[in-house]
Amino acid sequence: MEQEKEQIFTTLKQLADLMTRMFGNNCEVAVHDLTTEHKQMIHITGNVTNRSPGAPVTDAVAKHLIRDGNKVKDRHCFMTLTDDGRELKSSTSYIRDSQGTVVAAFCINFNTTDHHNAIQLLQAFVNKSAVENIAGSNTPDTPEKISFSIDHTVDSIFEQAVAEVGKRPASMNTDEKIQLVKSLEEKGAFQIKGVVNQVALRLGVSNFTIYNYLKKIRAPNGTAIRDII
Repeated sequence: MEQEKEQIFTTLKQLADLMTRMFGNNCEVAVHDLTTEHKQMIHITGNVTNRSPGAPVTDAVAKHLIRDGNKVKDRHCFMTLTDDGRELKSSTSYIRDSQGTVVAAFCINFNTTDHHNAIQLLQAFVNKSAVENIAGSNTPDTPEKISFSIDHTVDSIFEQAVAEVGKRPASMNTDEKIQLVKSLEEKGAFQIKGVVNQVALRLGVSNFTIYNYLKKIRAPNGTAIRDII
């Protein structure tokens, strides 16, 4: 069994190297050994999340393993966020030995921030003429979404504000982040409980920073009267 496990890890490492060479600097692939108590990363290629071998599995992987054990299912193309607000497209595949026991996690993270920026730039170029050609139209630039929960509502409003700025959060400077928070304020987003934490996570800043942005926005002259205590 030990020989089979080593062969599996050798193959996964080879595939990880292949994928990052194929897809470049925006791609990262990590291999985790799930047969040990600590379930540590044993191999990583690319440098999207700045991790190194020896790092533990993510909370999401650990949660699904604890809940489902050897019946755990692969997860494809879900969004994750880095601490600085970069948006990643992620997938995790659970690798089993000949006995059906999960022995490894093969995790792919692809930094899609630049791609989202390119999409927004092209949308602004393509959609402007279309909107101007609709005489007397009151159609908003950004379509509404049917929301099924508070989280979906916040996400919809957030994406509208991002579209107005024209950049993804990880590419925004401080003034642009304040502009986004101002847009959210005008849309009433901060009347929803817990939204400050969600916005801070998406912007890659602290809750304290969001409160400071709001202090500046809400001050009569546009600047903070005093720092938040």
